[in-house]
Amino acid sequence: MKQLTFLVVLVLGVVFSTVASKPGKEKEVKIKTSAVCDMCKERIEKNLTLSKGVSEAVLNLDDKVVTIKYNPKKTDEAALRKVITDTGYDADSQMCNKTAHDKLPECCQKGNEAHGHH
Repeated sequence: MKQLTFLVVLVLGVVFSTVASKPGKEKEVKIKTSAVCDMCKERIEKNLTLSKGVSEAVLNLDDKVVTIKYNPKKTDEAALRKVITDTGYDADSQMCNKTAHDKLPECCQKGNEAHGHH
């Protein structure tokens, strides 16, 4: 039991020291996407984490919101939304890049009626 308590304290210490060591350097933004499955999640997270200035991108499929941690000196929210739309997904109110969306596997495409497909 003592070991477990020590581990929890150790983990919390690491988390807090990591946050404390970057005052105001890193920003976090939450962007609503049109992701539908694990493949979407992987694709969006991968493209965002490969983007300049992004340290972390985690998409929650329950609410389709991706939480992105980034360096505001290297990128901004508009650029991050563009990565998502260029990947083929909506980013908040911005519509996806239609060409990129149409190249996605069929299961990853959002409701076809939104793009006028029949």
